[in-house]
Amino acid sequence: MRVAARFVRAEPRRTAGQFVEGLLSDAERKTCWSLAERAGHDDPQAMQRLLRTAVWDADAVRDDVRSWLIEQLGHPEGVLATDETGFLKKGVCSVGVQRQYTGTAGRVENSQVGVFLAYVSPLGRALIDRRLYLPEATWCERPERLAAAGVPDQVEFATKPALARQMIAAALQAGVPFGWVTGDEVYGADPGLRGDLEHRQIGYVLAVGCDRRVHVNDGRTLVRVDDLAERIPTREWQRHSCGPGAKGPRDYLWAWITTATSPGEHRWLLIRRNRTTGELAYYLCWSPRPVPLHTLVRVAGSRWSIEELFQTGKGQVGLDHYQVRG
Repeated sequence: MRVAARFVRAEPRRTAGQFVEGLLSDAERKTCWSLAERAGHDDPQAMQRLLRTAVWDADAVRDDVRSWLIEQLGHPEGVLATDETGFLKKGVCSVGVQRQYTGTAGRVENSQVGVFLAYVSPLGRALIDRRLYLPEATWCERPERLAAAGVPDQVEFATKPALARQMIAAALQAGVPFGWVTGDEVYGADPGLRGDLEHRQIGYVLAVGCDRRVHVNDGRTLVRVDDLAERIPTREWQRHSCGPGAKGPRDYLWAWITTATSPGEHRWLLIRRNRTTGELAYYLCWSPRPVPLHTLVRVAGSRWSIEELFQTGKGQVGLDHYQVRG
């Protein structure tokens, strides 16, 4: 086992192997009880110790898994896709839990929210990092609650885009090869994330809302992106696929508008139109070099990969079945 050295004692090392085997099995539920039963244990105590009190470094294991994945999937045109997902919970003890909106339920529910980073390349895709989102008022401003959940003293409140920036910086430090970052409106609306990527010379295709304003006419005028979309002639919309979907290629109509060009940087507004419904989506794009439209389309389409990875993780390997409160 590649990560065996991260477990000093034999018992948690052996239990970790059984735990992973259970996650990869076809068992319907991936709780400590069901995984222990599958491994032939009399009770779930060994599995619970592994997740709660056993001494091992989860971040180091994460790094080992990421290194292995990059050996298999690494590509210079790789894309980092960031997004959050919710985990529905009961009670108030699970770390980070509160009533908050989660796309998992499509409404406000009692839940935890995690921000994840996926690696998408021509060779494959996988989740490579994660951060737990801690709400400010109900958690970060209540030190007694943090202490009871075992949150380290150095952990402070961070927005979801700030958590994404942490993971992107960690990927860079680890030598992960990639040229682009993509994410939804939560991340596209954050100037700190966009500025950090530009400073690091990393291209991005980040979704924004219809009320976003961009500069046109040599930077002298600010115009809403939905107003700009109405001005685009029919002949300038181009049909491109942004990748395969469950029902075949994801074909959309695309248009792009150059909003700024100067030595070392190129900016565009990318617009996607649904060929059936006419629904529009908007993306702010930046690159240190000129690129063709189909490159921006490919990066925009990479964002769906992380949503599909969430579905796979929750549906097949128990991403939302864990029982840890701390």
